[in-house]
Amino acid sequence: MPNYSLDRWLHQRTDEQLQKLNLIQLLNIAIDVADAIDYLHNYCRPSVIHCDLKPNNILLDSDWTAYVADFGLSKLIGESMNKSGSYTGSSIGIRGTVGYVAPEYGAGGQISTAGDAYSFGITLLEMFTGREPTDDMFREGLNLHLFAEMALPDKLTEIVDTVLLEVQPCEIAAKDDKLLACLASVVRVGISCSKHIPSERMSMKDAAIELHRIRYAVMEPSM
Repeated sequence: MPNYSLDRWLHQRTDEQLQKLNLIQLLNIAIDVADAIDYLHNYCRPSVIHCDLKPNNILLDSDWTAYVADFGLSKLIGESMNKSGSYTGSSIGIRGTVGYVAPEYGAGGQISTAGDAYSFGITLLEMFTGREPTDDMFREGLNLHLFAEMALPDKLTEIVDTVLLEVQPCEIAAKDDKLLACLASVVRVGISCSKHIPSERMSMKDAAIELHRIRYAVMEPSM
């Protein structure tokens, strides 16, 4: 892909001087990914659970459209999925990536669409805070989910990527209240998707709907 992976733009690991992505670019990418995972879960036959969603597996084309890649760990689910969206087959061999893999997988829990929701939630929080889930600051019980959860509603500006408070399209930069409301809403989606208990997580369908609503709200012209 011309613009490589999302990880390349979130975390500069080379001598390249890459421009940071702005709010609308990140929102568009998040929506592309949410729509893709929603499609895999709810419209594919058989349904697909990706099992390894993370910034390195989100590829960007020349127009910044995002594509979910690397289905090496994915599971095809037809009759093996029960009504709760869980895969009734074995979870042995599901590795995923540290920081993004759903906690229940490590404990031998069932593979489910909620596992992808967890990975998406962590990825979304990483996109808007600029913090990787494996950052050295996350220790002694603190993780990216809790880091974001504890910041709402009063300390949002302390956890979001500072670039998102400084570099924006001119029509948004002049509306600080709309910018902060957008960021708070996106962070809430990330928190809702990455809850520890699978049954409490926001589904990918609902996450996609909410992110579309957030983008519409931030782009809507003021009266």
